[in-house]
Amino acid sequence: MRFRIFAHAWLLAILLCSQPAAARTIAVPPGGDLQSAIMNAQAGDTIELTAGAVYVGNFTLTDHGGEGFVTIRTAETVGQPEAGFRVSPDHAPLLAKIRTNSNQPAIQTAPNAHHWRLVLLDIESGPVSNGEIVALGSGLALQATMSMVPHHIEVDRLYVHADVRAGRVRGVGLNSASTTITGSYISEIKAVGQDSQAIAGWNGPGPYVISNNYLEAAGENLLFGGADPRVPDLVPSDITIINNTMSKQTAWRNQPWSVKNILELKNARRVTIVGNTLAYNWQGGQSGFAILFTVRNQDGGCPWCQVDHVLFRRNIVRNIAAGIQILGIDNNHPSRQTQEIEIRDNIFAGIDTERWGGNGYFITLTGNPRDITVDHNTIITEHGSGLVQADGPPILGFTFTNNIGKHNAFGIIGSGRGFGLDTIRSFFPGSNIVSNVLAGGSPDRYPNGNLFPSVRQFEDQFESYTSSDFRLKSGSPWRGAGSDGRDLGASFTEIPGLRPPRTR
Repeated sequence: MRFRIFAHAWLLAILLCSQPAAARTIAVPPGGDLQSAIMNAQAGDTIELTAGAVYVGNFTLTDHGGEGFVTIRTAETVGQPEAGFRVSPDHAPLLAKIRTNSNQPAIQTAPNAHHWRLVLLDIESGPVSNGEIVALGSGLALQATMSMVPHHIEVDRLYVHADVRAGRVRGVGLNSASTTITGSYISEIKAVGQDSQAIAGWNGPGPYVISNNYLEAAGENLLFGGADPRVPDLVPSDITIINNTMSKQTAWRNQPWSVKNILELKNARRVTIVGNTLAYNWQGGQSGFAILFTVRNQDGGCPWCQVDHVLFRRNIVRNIAAGIQILGIDNNHPSRQTQEIEIRDNIFAGIDTERWGGNGYFITLTGNPRDITVDHNTIITEHGSGLVQADGPPILGFTFTNNIGKHNAFGIIGSGRGFGLDTIRSFFPGSNIVSNVLAGGSPDRYPNGNLFPSVRQFEDQFESYTSSDFRLKSGSPWRGAGSDGRDLGASFTEIPGLRPPRTR
């Protein structure tokens, strides 16, 4: 009997010891030791910072050992955007501020740091242009194995911004695993003589969700790849980019910042890009293409680099020098082949070489990509050269269907060939090019089954071409004229990017 009582007591003690500690709220007052709070936090804890207070330093998120999230957030919530909405600079006075005055990040992660959540914080850099403001993982040699990669990180409603005069090379370095960035506002990311990115990742495996953010940068607003991964065989994968606004300040055209593209994939696999607005890109550091799917073994150490299975759908792209550039195989170092790219139901409005420079093509394909589908896009070119430009070896598996746009001078053209059928036979053997509107083009130069209205007739099909209302009129013959029975061009009833972002 005595043994039974002892055994029960011993078992109860084990059970009690195995229970997780109760979640705590750790308040860090102005001038308090934030790093100490981070070091002492346990799974489930919340570290609260005072609204309006400034916490200066370079803080490191650690491996706290637990599987529950530790949250760092502003304590006060009155007037702040709720979960699911986007923060803005107007909310800055209501947020606790974390500031770096050096080229080291304001917040960075230790190797294998995990289960951290950053919520409702203002994170800024002082007048130092180099480095990242937030570093989730590392692109350096210290992160050369998967066991070192930080993971399970959530960034929610952060206002991340650089000094207006100095800029910064990068807002968020995304080299972690299982990471979400949502509802945030990243701005003033710009640099002279080098690329800059609001978000860039090259040494983390994913998966990633980047949703409902404002991303502003001069070089590339959002980039995957661009440097060789330190982890062998790593390709950032399973990436969802949804309902973001990516833009550049037009004032930068008269300033020395290096401007290149809005969205670029150099090493990425299984990427879904849906419902975003991408705006303002001009000829500067490069020729002005807004979107690049261009595989790069950047430094020669990544022969496995690839752009593979990308869906670009229901996006609005406007006020740009040129549209999309696709590269099949890196022409500098060995790489794998770009493949399985789908470009569907997008609106490209305001491709204009007179206003933004560049060559004014909707899409350029070089270096032998394969299995490229371009379907149901509305392409509005004010001043441009043509729709499709090709160079290099023949491109297999090319589909161009149900698109509406102006033919301009060259329509579908390949290097050394005449536009139309001559190019199609040489560069796009076995292609499917049908049910497109090529306004101003010549029917005898293209496959049967396409439409060739005048430019004036093209512009008259929209509710208001001059007011940029590119919905088809109710009586347009292009209604229901697609090869799939849908309206030609992008389907406006299915494009969530037409709705305003969730801001408050």
